[in-house]
Amino acid sequence: MGSALFDLSGRVAVVVGGSSGIGRTLALGLADAGADVVATARRAELVDAVGAEIEKRGRRTLRVTSDVADVGSLERVRDRCLEAFGRVDIMVCAAGVIKRVPTLDMDEAEWHRIMDTNVTGTFHACRVFGREMVARRSGRIINIASLTSFVAFYEVTAYTASKSAVAGLTRALAIEWAAHNVTVNAIAPGVFRTELNTALLDSPRGQELLTRTPMHRFGKVDELVGAAVFFASDASAFVTGQILSVDGGFLASGVNQ
Repeated sequence: MGSALFDLSGRVAVVVGGSSGIGRTLALGLADAGADVVATARRAELVDAVGAEIEKRGRRTLRVTSDVADVGSLERVRDRCLEAFGRVDIMVCAAGVIKRVPTLDMDEAEWHRIMDTNVTGTFHACRVFGREMVARRSGRIINIASLTSFVAFYEVTAYTASKSAVAGLTRALAIEWAAHNVTVNAIAPGVFRTELNTALLDSPRGQELLTRTPMHRFGKVDELVGAAVFFASDASAFVTGQILSVDGGFLASGVNQ
């Protein structure tokens, strides 16, 4: 029974923001666990590339672009999936942006760009795919939170506020949709090297993050797959409204040396 709990064979997953970074890794990880996976994002060439990788694993996919700022584009992805597969069992929202800037110097347009992508974009994805899940009374939604959902990082005020909001959104939707058998959870990655943060990790700030991580290393993005498979699978049937930190002990740490 054990391994069957985590088997996603026959499930259909959509990963929004799934063409690069953590989203791409989770899309391929869900495919490895047996799911048919549609990885969607803005850049067609990257969507095509990850689609090819999904097909190499023997899974079905669609190549369709979307932008979390454009509800219509997300609805088109959903409708294409329903037409091709009949349902969407799992939705992962991995779209996100970050910029470091002193708060007093932040352009207001930059604040809105980060909030619109990270908070409103996640809300759009949850609502577009959640609507069909609620109607069908079955579904798994997985958002991407952050260490900054719990603690503040210096000079990333908008990102910190946005990821705190993602945690709250996850809990709010979880209790609203629980009676419809739709679970809503989030993964809070610790410090992982991605395209989004390479410059940061190569700076003195990266060394501070490393020092504060008890495992004394940065995470490997593949190490996030287990959490996603857990939340997507029958193993988490009674788990909802949770933010699971995959962080090498960062949030548990006070003094670690």
